[in-house]
Amino acid sequence: MQLGAAIADIEQVLPHRGCMRLVDRVLVWDADNIAVALQIPQSGPFHETGGVPAYVGIEYMAQAVACWAGCQARLHGQPPPLGFLLGTRRFDSALPCFERGWQLRIEAHRELMSDNGLGVFACRILHEDRELASANISVFEPPDTQAYLDAQG
Repeated sequence: MQLGAAIADIEQVLPHRGCMRLVDRVLVWDADNIAVALQIPQSGPFHETGGVPAYVGIEYMAQAVACWAGCQARLHGQPPPLGFLLGTRRFDSALPCFERGWQLRIEAHRELMSDNGLGVFACRILHEDRELASANISVFEPPDTQAYLDAQG
C-alpha cells in the first residue's frame, strides 16, 4: 500500500461491516491525517425524518480515525486493528441533520497518539467545501486487543 494513495475498497482498512460500515472510501492519508468520503444513503439504521442526525457525525469521525489506523497497519503488512471511541469534546454542528444523498468528506488530524494506544484527533465534516460539524475525539487502540477484551470479560 502506498502512503497517501486513495483506497476504494474501504474494507482493506476498516474493520466495520454491514450496516455499521458508514464510510465509503479513503480519499487521501498520511502519517497524521486522513480524509474519507461517504454518501448519505436513502435509508439506514440512523435515519430519521429529514436525514441522519448530526450527532451520528461523531461515528463518521470515529470511522475516519479507524481508517487512519487501518492505513497505518496496512503500511506495515498488518490487518486493520480494533479500536474504541472513548469520547468527544467540543462537538459543534451547523445543522440538525445530514440530508439523504449528500456527499460528505470527513477529515481527521492526529493531535496525539501515545504508546499506550490513547489518541486524540481533531475532526471535521464537510459538504461542498462547507464545514458542517467539528469535534475532537478520543480513541483507544489497545496493544493486544484480545487480551484487553478478555480482561474486560
